[in-house]
Amino acid sequence: MTQPMMRAVERQRLPLLWGGAGAVVAAFLLTLEFVARHYGHRGPVTSLGRELVFAPQSGAVLYGGLALMMVVLTRRQRLLAAGFAIGIDVVFLVVRLAVDARPNFGNGALWVLITCAVIAVTRRTGRERILMLKGVGLGSLLIAGHKTGATWLLITSETRPMVLDPYVAVADHALGDPSWLAGRVVEASGPLGEGLLGAVYGQLPLAAALVALYQLRHVATEGRFPGHHLVRTFLVIGLLGPAFYMIFPVVGPVYAYGADGGAWASAHLWPDVLPTISTPQPFLFDGITPRNCMPSLHTAWATTLFLHSRNGSRLMRFAGTFWLICTLAATLGFGYHYGADLVAGVVFALTIEVAMRAFDRGWDRQAGWLVAYGVTVFAAMLVSYRYIPMEMARYPWIFGPLLILSMLSVIHAYVRLTRQWNPKTPPPNPDPPIARVRKIVAQRLPDRTQQGVL
Repeated sequence: MTQPMMRAVERQRLPLLWGGAGAVVAAFLLTLEFVARHYGHRGPVTSLGRELVFAPQSGAVLYGGLALMMVVLTRRQRLLAAGFAIGIDVVFLVVRLAVDARPNFGNGALWVLITCAVIAVTRRTGRERILMLKGVGLGSLLIAGHKTGATWLLITSETRPMVLDPYVAVADHALGDPSWLAGRVVEASGPLGEGLLGAVYGQLPLAAALVALYQLRHVATEGRFPGHHLVRTFLVIGLLGPAFYMIFPVVGPVYAYGADGGAWASAHLWPDVLPTISTPQPFLFDGITPRNCMPSLHTAWATTLFLHSRNGSRLMRFAGTFWLICTLAATLGFGYHYGADLVAGVVFALTIEVAMRAFDRGWDRQAGWLVAYGVTVFAAMLVSYRYIPMEMARYPWIFGPLLILSMLSVIHAYVRLTRQWNPKTPPPNPDPPIARVRKIVAQRLPDRTQQGVL
């Protein structure tokens, strides 16, 4: 089959692929809606529908989705869309203040996003319609992903009453109990250090949106999206990660061993007193706190943000490194995660990133082997935390380096593969010596060169 024929077949298959993907997403959202309703909570569909009128839970996410959608618009259209969104929010704010309701923002962004979808279907044609619908879909996926994640967390707290924190806490001895150490350091840093880390930890979605907007800045002029960008990996991490929360429910040391756990905590030890090494057993925890530790998705997202910032400007590379370091420090220092969660989160992120890159450029044997290797290492970590934590605590000088080396092996394989996929452009070959001599002489003796001396 010739190349033009193959491209024609691919164009014919694209609507089917997009339709199938849309059907899968819709079925997934409806399933989560049904499960959440079963446990007495609003699902992602109901929650999003309410935010057309009622105060949104996260206006920043709604405006982030609108910003991603606007990459397909011209500068004038972006100004109009932003102006309409802000104007609608001002009207909603005045009404809420008048009826003494909770003030918030974000309704305008959601209304403009829906309006752009309607305009794409009714007023656009051809490639312009497809591009605009892709922009609307990208922004909608960001918003739906946020709602889906919140619903997932509610389901974990309802369906997993027993938590496995003692297993991870014992296994964490192999890494030197980094959460306890980081917790003391953050406490010693005072309000300044805690405020900085808290801001970085809480504004990770904002940092991701800025990097994504940088990657997508040429979409409107080029008329197409790049094959791979940050948002794709972010969404897949957020979609798959909570499934492991159901398999390995953990609430974190600040809840299981700290004051934030209240009467449900097994002991109030974090971060001042290390837990003793004893045979771990699951214990009952409240039905409110999300079981959202294993793996650390904040670590996975920060790792992905770091990777995608490498192709940006020097300032962006510095910001990506800064966000990764501060996010790791915050996840440990605030007691939200154990060290074992972070190690698993890095492996989880790199495995998904390779799979998404391979999906874009085409699968090959190396990509398949690396994804299989990442899945194997990740599964081995979870199995070890669950079934041999005592052995890991008794022999920290064996299992600690083994965990770190396992993570580093995935990092090394990822770096090696991506360098093969994106080889650096070799510098131009310098002129040979004789050519340089001829050039110098020609510049100094123009008359003689014209006479054919050289």
